[in-house]
Amino acid sequence: MRRNEDELTKMRRAGRVVAEIHERTKAIIRPGITTRDIDKVSREVLERRGARSNFLNYHGFPATVCTSPNDMIVHGIPGDYVLTEGDIISVDCGAIVEGYHGDAAYTAPVGEIAAEARRLLEVTERSLWAGIDQLREGNRLHEVGRAVQAVAEAAGFSVVRNYVGHAIGTAMHEEPQVPNYWPGNPGPKLKVGNVFAIEPMVNAGGPETRELADGWSVVTADGSLSAHFEHTIAITEHGPEIFTLA
Repeated sequence: MRRNEDELTKMRRAGRVVAEIHERTKAIIRPGITTRDIDKVSREVLERRGARSNFLNYHGFPATVCTSPNDMIVHGIPGDYVLTEGDIISVDCGAIVEGYHGDAAYTAPVGEIAAEARRLLEVTERSLWAGIDQLREGNRLHEVGRAVQAVAEAAGFSVVRNYVGHAIGTAMHEEPQVPNYWPGNPGPKLKVGNVFAIEPMVNAGGPETRELADGWSVVTADGSLSAHFEHTIAITEHGPEIFTLA
């Protein structure tokens, strides 16, 4: 769907709230805090900015952020987990402003982390930027996944297949989906006013996943580390505009 300028303005506002949540939560990440502490900061930002969480109560999800440490890929529920030196932690969150959504994620180190973990974070974030660079009028949507996959696999990592990016607007998850890999066809042509959440999830080991008994948390099947980076981006006449950048 192509969004008009009024809609894009609202999505920019939602994106700014998400960016602030990222800044505020990154600032507290250190050994000894709990994942529930991260959710508390997110709630405070949402309340102060008069925004609503698009995660809280989404199909029953109990928090405003997903917190996914180490081998957890996505959808981790904040709770009593205490961050430890050497962990990595993915934080995924969103906001609704005047009915329009923003959605973004990052993975952060907890204190000093192993060299391979740091490389995983760097490569995953680089794959996100490679995907974003494809969001230009006239390109095909699945070039995003081709670019993400090329960066991740060149580094010896794998791209998760079971969870993908998506269009976004008056709902958090809209069609079409945006695979983080080349699915075998070029996909629809991109137009000015399209808005997407691009979110590569990259594993240090294989791409297979496993859902835990809580019905939410998704981990790597082989126990390897996973990283997740995401932004909400609009296609403009001048190229991609990132709404969730701090």
